[in-house]
Amino acid sequence: MYYIRTIAAICSIVLLSTNMILGQDKKIVTEEFQVEGVCNMCKSRIENAAYISGVKHCEWNKETELLKVTYNSKKTSLDTIHNSIAAAGHSTSKVEADPEAYSKLPKCCAYKGGAHKH
Repeated sequence: MYYIRTIAAICSIVLLSTNMILGQDKKIVTEEFQVEGVCNMCKSRIENAAYISGVKHCEWNKETELLKVTYNSKKTSLDTIHNSIAAAGHSTSKVEADPEAYSKLPKCCAYKGGAHKH
């Protein structure tokens, strides 16, 4: 009888630990979305704007204009990341760029109107 209680207690601890570990994994999320830009300066600006508190990794691909971002959903949200990028002057698939920030971008970064990628 003692062994059964011990085994049951150990199983309970293992299940509880597993649930805690798996629950933690769910808060780390990877998403990919469109961000407009044209050059390596844009890449740097976009990634810096996306790299807010809670973001673990981000990378923007200038050929596809896709940003892949991994973040802790308990510390930030996808909307907050979109808004941060838009505030830096780059439109995302959800949020239009802040007009004033866009107007301050270098000419090579002016993606509206068909700027050439380089």
